[in-house]
Amino acid sequence: MLIGYARCASSGDDEQVERDQLVKLGVEPGQIHVDHGLSGIDRPRPALAAALGAVSARDTLVVTSLDRLARSVPDLSDITADLSRRDVLLMFDGVVHDPKDPIGETVFSMLSTTFAQFESGLLRLRLHESVAQRKASGAFKGRKPKLTPEQQAEMFDLYERHESSVPELMKRFSLSQPAVYQYLTRERTLRSSPEPPLDH
Repeated sequence: MLIGYARCASSGDDEQVERDQLVKLGVEPGQIHVDHGLSGIDRPRPALAAALGAVSARDTLVVTSLDRLARSVPDLSDITADLSRRDVLLMFDGVVHDPKDPIGETVFSMLSTTFAQFESGLLRLRLHESVAQRKASGAFKGRKPKLTPEQQAEMFDLYERHESSVPELMKRFSLSQPAVYQYLTRERTLRSSPEPPLDH
């Protein structure tokens, strides 16, 4: 039997994608368990408990990736040790790993060590969760341009007329050197774009 599991954002905006991927991997829709909330060490995970309780010897627990299964390396180690002890197979990244197979046994053993890719995936998911929560509360508005279109045009004119150097523009507009060049390039591109035809 294939049992699917996924940790998704509190907002649920990634849940359908996870469900669709698990179905493509062979899991029946009714056998998919989903927890919401990607951050928080002590957050309850009733769906994980249900998924682990649903698998028995020679069943397969299916996740799209390891960072959707566990929230830390020790957590991953505990889960995989439990699966191995109960002779449960684990599928992640589309590959099935059998704890009774020599290669699968090695994989299960390696999962108890720190993987940079796994940690990177966890950080990405936690950031996604944080942004989703801030958006939901209205606290996240996205990055706003530091300069207005008028200021950007003024900067470009000063530079093109050789009235101000880049260091002077940096000081005048309180920008870093890369930012100054970025605004200059943006304005140059804007001005070089063809004008849209007028409606008659």
